[in-house]
Amino acid sequence: HAGENAQEEKRCVEALERILRTHPVPVAAVIVEPVQSEGGDRHASAEFFRAVRSVTSECGVLMIVDEVQTGCGATGSFWAHEQWGLQAPPDMVTFSKKMQAAGFYHTRALVPDQAYRNFNTWLGDPPRALIARAIVDEVLGQGLVAQVRATGAYLLSHLQPLAIRYHRLVQNVRGAGTFLAFDCPTAELRAELLHLLRQEGVNMGGSGELAVRFRPMLTLAKPHVNVFLTRLESVLNKMDQKHWPRA
Repeated sequence: HAGENAQEEKRCVEALERILRTHPVPVAAVIVEPVQSEGGDRHASAEFFRAVRSVTSECGVLMIVDEVQTGCGATGSFWAHEQWGLQAPPDMVTFSKKMQAAGFYHTRALVPDQAYRNFNTWLGDPPRALIARAIVDEVLGQGLVAQVRATGAYLLSHLQPLAIRYHRLVQNVRGAGTFLAFDCPTAELRAELLHLLRQEGVNMGGSGELAVRFRPMLTLAKPHVNVFLTRLESVLNKMDQKHWPRA
């Protein structure tokens, strides 16, 4: 659906620019997720985000990238927005989850002129800063971002054939790194799939209306993927025989 996606992205960028230029109340910032995670693992192209950066820069509006879910290596780069090739960096990036600290960083232009203007009780205190530093050192020192890229590519290469063989159950395989997802055709089939996977010892969750999402640890490796694929295919085969029995 590349053509349809490009048209929709163009429409969205034009709508964004119209709002930023004409809204009666000046817009302070535009917040974007690299992947609309809770909405169903919805992706946009790098070209779309470059257009958003261009529009926000022209209109004097901040661009904030919410990397709470995608940050710290899950998409195959430490920050997902690194893959966009932006002409200028985001004005602010937020993070949490894998960093085990809730925080943000920003450009020099946003440094406040008074102390503690961007500080709260649970943000930036020394223990959490030390924890975050240790996590960054571990991720980079152990080469986990490169491992995520390799493991994600391996997993994706096996999910795509399953989407062909079990096309009535697995659709629209997508993602980057190990931040992957696929859709089931109905919410009922998704619920059944997730239930059967849990009975096989695989804890997975859904997002949005139809998506099944992958959120493994950064240490996921090919042997783990092989175990998972065996159990996934077993579940898919059971469901396929149940709902579409052969004569």
